[in-house]
Amino acid sequence: MTRVATALVLAILLAASLAEAQRGWRGGRGGWGGEMGAPPRFPTDTDFDGTFHFCRLMYQSVRSQQRGLGWGTDYPYADINFSIRLSELTKTKVGFHGTEPNHLVVRPTDPALFQCPFVIASDPGSAGFSEADVNGLRDYLLKGGFFWVDDFWGPWAWDAFANEIGKVLPQGEYPIRELGPDHPIFRTLFPVTQIPQVPSIQFWGQSGGETSEMGEESAHAHMAAISDKHGRVMVLLTHNTDISDSWEREGEDPQFFLNFSPNGYAVGLNSVVYAMSH
Repeated sequence: MTRVATALVLAILLAASLAEAQRGWRGGRGGWGGEMGAPPRFPTDTDFDGTFHFCRLMYQSVRSQQRGLGWGTDYPYADINFSIRLSELTKTKVGFHGTEPNHLVVRPTDPALFQCPFVIASDPGSAGFSEADVNGLRDYLLKGGFFWVDDFWGPWAWDAFANEIGKVLPQGEYPIRELGPDHPIFRTLFPVTQIPQVPSIQFWGQSGGETSEMGEESAHAHMAAISDKHGRVMVLLTHNTDISDSWEREGEDPQFFLNFSPNGYAVGLNSVVYAMSH
């Protein structure tokens, strides 16, 4: 394990132990997610109070991708656990509803989307954007929004999402480009040398520790982006990896945590801090 990963492990464990007496250990509560019946928490008029809210995009699924579960993949415990770690490991003031982070679900056409400095979608290869969705997302992104898509695997899911986001931001004007270690996202908060390949905890356990969920078709995890004319990332793509599972499942298996959560949180924290500062 790298020195950075070791330091992040210790920071997460220390933060958890300090917080436990106040509100209980949050890690590992991912026994059920959005795909298993968790109701979406839509925003109300009083939610946006100047604090940070983890926003997840609800989209319409128009196709099925291998191992994909639609918009609710990793919801809600990736959202909950990440929000807690963001509040503990940075100075970001995260909004809480009682003892739980006030995470929110928004749709492309919701006015509340414009209150979210960052919005994430899992399994985006299954998404289909209507004309209204396209217009809403385009306005959001061109006005300063940040859209992260994660947990999609193989060339079919990539091509499907590239086609959908191309309706929002035409690729001739806004191409998808690979990001390398020289990009600020790789060093915004923690130094990241490469994008980790994080499998779902179920695949990891059933396969005996493999990380590529589609074999040779998804052998290499990578990060790409669509940027505006000034170089600001508007859409971030983490492909052939499930970064969100490193947050959602952080407390379910110690070995899974040690293998994936420190690097997964490093990528996540870097990306969100970048989104809020650019």
